Amino acid sequence: MIIQVPALDELPALRSIERAAGEPFRGLGMAAVADDEPPSPALLTEFQRAGRALAAYEGAGPGGGRPVGYLLWEPVDGRTHIEQVSVHPDRAHRGIGRALIDRAMEDGGRVALTLTTFTDVPWNAPYYARIGFRVLPDAELTPGLRAIRAHEASLGLDRWPRVAMRREPGWEGWSGSRA
Repeated sequence: MIIQVPALDELPALRSIERAAGEPFRGLGMAAVADDEPPSPALLTEFQRAGRALAAYEGAGPGGGRPVGYLLWEPVDGRTHIEQVSVHPDRAHRGIGRALIDRAMEDGGRVALTLTTFTDVPWNAPYYARIGFRVLPDAELTPGLRAIRAHEASLGLDRWPRVAMRREPGWEGWSGSRA
C-alpha cells in the first residue's frame, strides 16, 4: 500500500470515496450523515496544499493507481487532530484506515492523535478503541476540541451520541513505519 499526499487532480476521487463511505450510515438510521456533502474541492485543496491530506493506494508503481481511502488532519492544541478518515467500503477491513491514521501520527510530529466520532457506529468509536484510542472525559477536552464539538453540535451531529478520543504516540500497536 502506498500512502502519500494526493495530487490535485485526485481530489475529486476523495469526494467519491466519502460519498461511498457514507452510505452504510443509512442502514443505521443515520440518513442525514449518509446524505452529508463531502468536503468541498476548496477545502480538500487547502488540506492538500498544506500537506495534511493523505490518500491510500493499493496499486503498485508510480502513484499506486486510484485512491481507495483518505485522511485529513490538522493541528489542534498541540496535537494531530483527524478531521476525516474514510475508506471506500469495497476496501474495508484491509487495514487501510489504520495505516492512514498511523501515517498521520508520523506526519503530525508523533504527538497524540485526537478525533471526534459516533459512539454507537461499529466502524467509529469501537474501531478506534481497538486501535489504541480512548474516550476523553469532558474534563480532558482541550479548548480546540471543545470548539470542534460545539461546531458539530451546531451541525446537528449530536442527534447521535458522539465522543472525543485520543491516542498517545507510544501506543504499542503503532508501527511507526512509513507506508
